[in-house]
Amino acid sequence: MISIQRSVRCVLPRALRMRQLSSTSSPTSFKFSDLEVQQCKPNEMAPKPDPNNLVFGHHFADHMLEIPWNADQGWGKPVICPVHNFSFHPAAKVFHYAVELFEGMKAYRGYDQKVRLFRPDCNMERMRSTAIRSSLPDFDGDEMIKCIQKLVSVDKEWVPHSTTSTLYLRPTFIGTEPSLGVSVSREALLYVISGPVGPYYPTGFKPVHLLADPKYVRAWEGGCGAYKMGANYAPTINIQLEALEKHHCQQVLWLYGPEHQLTEVGTMNIFMFWVNEQGERELVTPPLDTGIILPGVTRRSLIDLARKWGDIKVSERTFNMKDVTKALNENRLLELFGAGTACVVCPVEKIIYQGDDLHIPTMKDGAPITMKLYQELTDIQYAKTPSDWMVEVD
Repeated sequence: MISIQRSVRCVLPRALRMRQLSSTSSPTSFKFSDLEVQQCKPNEMAPKPDPNNLVFGHHFADHMLEIPWNADQGWGKPVICPVHNFSFHPAAKVFHYAVELFEGMKAYRGYDQKVRLFRPDCNMERMRSTAIRSSLPDFDGDEMIKCIQKLVSVDKEWVPHSTTSTLYLRPTFIGTEPSLGVSVSREALLYVISGPVGPYYPTGFKPVHLLADPKYVRAWEGGCGAYKMGANYAPTINIQLEALEKHHCQQVLWLYGPEHQLTEVGTMNIFMFWVNEQGERELVTPPLDTGIILPGVTRRSLIDLARKWGDIKVSERTFNMKDVTKALNENRLLELFGAGTACVVCPVEKIIYQGDDLHIPTMKDGAPITMKLYQELTDIQYAKTPSDWMVEVD
């Protein structure tokens, strides 16, 4: 078996940094050593859902992690406790000014039945970067990972005994100060919930259709598109609904600028595999230096894997719809796919763009690059291929 090493540290591009993050540590933070665990009583534990009929985001494990913060006392002690509702003042800043961020990560039960997290250091660095952009307090990423490991350990039986299903983890950070004023929140809550999710494609890969309308923009330079905050997602839902109801498209291909640069697809990063103008077989994805692309953990991982092959060119640079249509007309466009935590890869077979239906040959030959990346990454996640990207849960 091939051992995949961490070839690139999970470092965010300079454009994303509001201040230097030299490591996952910060001077002041909560400590894992202070963690308190409050176990559910037997009658409080929820029944496990049918692992063959899991719907994303509809089932939740028994416990959650929560860590309070306020400006006067700093971080409180982390607590793992039964899942419960929150009670906040109606003036809490999260409700009015979207002082909020979240992460998406997974715990996998491997072929050896051990449970592992996938590259949690990358999630923590991105989460800390988004916290800084949101004027929420910084924390020690390593301490947070230890707390998450313990949460998963407490709810280990919620990790599906399957090599296709996972336990999805949603770390979330919200401003809770009851104050109507656009200012830094002096109170906040960091918490994590989790729940089992099935495979993104229960019946196998199903390529999607995309609506590419340049009048809609997901993010712009100088904005917050590179950060994983809820404010980036709410404005896209109506456009997604229009794509589905009016054009029968499952996702939106987000374009940017007068040249209609490809940026993201739905909530995923976008990749194109083609023969470029120089005759090279190239896997290309938009760069992070503009600040409009979310630095996806799956994105980083696929780039690392493809570069190890050594037989194709792998590039992070801008490309636009003119490049796509020209390559398509010249039979040089080979595959197009989205990439993200939920599905790993999502092949594309059609783009509706300025009245034209662009038929992408993604699946005609079995999408060899898309499928190869999917297989190699899932082999790592389910421990078929050893890798230090995976962090074991005791």
